Amino acid sequence: MKNRLKLLRVERGWTQEQMGLALGVSRQAVIALETERHDPSLDLAYRIAAVFARPVEEIFENPHSG
Repeated sequence: MKNRLKLLRVERGWTQEQMGLALGVSRQAVIALETERHDPSLDLAYRIAAVFARPVEEIFENPHSG
């Protein structure tokens, strides 16, 4: 699933490790999400949205929308 995670992380000045700590996941999980090798669970997607104070739809592209 296409996402804006790396851009948002860099805008914050966070390392992948720092983002992982903020989300409660490993650095490896952050890498997998940023490189779109792994889609987040619904729970994780909402945690990401809360950390960045943005709607989920602004972070993740809906593959089912026109």
